Amino acid sequence: MAVSLQIIYPASRGTRFDHDYYLGTHLPLVDSHMGAHIDRVLVTKGIAGGPDVPPPYHAVATIVFADRNAMTAALRLSGPVNEDVANFTDVQPQILIGEVIA
Repeated sequence: MAVSLQIIYPASRGTRFDHDYYLGTHLPLVDSHMGAHIDRVLVTKGIAGGPDVPPPYHAVATIVFADRNAMTAALRLSGPVNEDVANFTDVQPQILIGEVIA
């Protein structure tokens, strides 16, 4: 069964998130280290939390793997990816691992 790894970057007043760096440098780093095990990636940039409400998240990255073994193999290679996070944000990402059901 396919599994997803979601990396959620909370937004609050005064936090930093460099979307250009994220797209131009961080995601290629993810691909170069973990890409062989990844089925697909979806990144959503937060623009609102509702009508006239600021976004609660800077971004949410969803990485889909064929199964848990593929995710485990990718995570074993994620050291340089994890070390790069401080280069584009000062927030502590939240993580959600789940089964893809639809």
